[in-house]
Amino acid sequence: MNKPSLRTPVLAAASTLALGLTLAGCGGGGESASSDRPENEVHVLVYGDASNDVETAMVDRFNETSDVKVVLDTIPGADYQQKLQTVMSTDAAPDIFFNWGGGSISNFVDADLLMPLDDFIEEDPQLKDAFLPSVFDVATVDGTPYGIPMRGTQPVMLFNNKEVLASVGITESPKTWDDLLSAVDKLKAAGKTPIALGGGDEWPTQMWFSYVYDRVAGPELFQTALDGDTSVWDSEESREALGKLRDLVDSGAFGTNFQSVKFTDGGSPALLAGGQAGFELMGSWEYSTIRDTNPDFVATNLGWSTFPEIEGGKGDAANLVGNTNNYYSVLKDTRYPDTVRDFLKLMYSDEFVQAQMATGNLPTTTSTEQFLDQATNPEYARYQFELVQDAPNFQLSWDQAYPPAATPTIHSAVADFFAGSIDEDGFISAMQSLKK
Repeated sequence: MNKPSLRTPVLAAASTLALGLTLAGCGGGGESASSDRPENEVHVLVYGDASNDVETAMVDRFNETSDVKVVLDTIPGADYQQKLQTVMSTDAAPDIFFNWGGGSISNFVDADLLMPLDDFIEEDPQLKDAFLPSVFDVATVDGTPYGIPMRGTQPVMLFNNKEVLASVGITESPKTWDDLLSAVDKLKAAGKTPIALGGGDEWPTQMWFSYVYDRVAGPELFQTALDGDTSVWDSEESREALGKLRDLVDSGAFGTNFQSVKFTDGGSPALLAGGQAGFELMGSWEYSTIRDTNPDFVATNLGWSTFPEIEGGKGDAANLVGNTNNYYSVLKDTRYPDTVRDFLKLMYSDEFVQAQMATGNLPTTTSTEQFLDQATNPEYARYQFELVQDAPNFQLSWDQAYPPAATPTIHSAVADFFAGSIDEDGFISAMQSLKK
């Protein structure tokens, strides 16, 4: 959820993949999917955003000593998922590609396009052992590893403008749902938008559903639905969660034009940093996203906290939702598996950890904790690390837990419910149509 963020527009790039102009037909006959490329090249495809600076540095370091050179290709974030689906079964398929684990790679596994990484791990156990197990396992499908963590963990948190909150007498972040509703009332009375929301992108709206469902029903409801029992969407707990969300929207918490505001063009972060809004629920990349445009605000007035507890709910208040990490997966037919394996080793190197932390990302290696004091903001880095370390459950974002084909349905359902164009029954019906 993406910072440099998973989801921010491209800010830095290496070579941009020219999809649609260079795609050839599907590979076959046992040939590599990248067989039409120059010899001695391995292509790495990543989500285009500010983290490309780190990825470029890792590529440059690797290429200093490798005969087979790594070429970094980027796709701007807003187009990444769709274009990745297009390119993977063509001759232009990358040797290594960025993903979110979970459902984002399951269709590629089913199509036998990905390389199981057991052999790599047998040759170098650190490709598994150097990462936190709960994070590494997200890119495991039916017990087989298909991804190596890269970039950093990205829990969703409730960010705030400390100056705006203080102006209406709010002295601390809301700890309970009732605290949040009270803060909404105070901010609205002062003429502020209580909560900035990039509803035009739809996925930020999903974050509210993920957390409220977790706090009301615990993580079991979503996992049960993901496992195939969609009847739980029509449960009493599901309807209770929807009721709380409807009450929040109807209270004016997000203002009146949130459907036309976007995070991806900087709109919703600007509301928070500019003092027009009190809160924004966003992934941990919010910090670096705002720092890129408003470093003074980040240094003095940006606050952060966990999502509030919903009293009487089944979910632990320490549970998290978001993106456990991003991952590099490998094309089964890569021509240079040894080069790919050696490149992946950089993902647990001290240099990689330090470079990611300098951008505000928080890698999930077992060595990360020793470098927290070197982060751009050590307080923020340690806060995130302890959240992830202590979380009883870390739910992968709904649109990444399901395969990509489910994303339009999920995004439409959450957006339409917030807009009031569908009711509880409409939302439940949409979610029950999803298949893993």
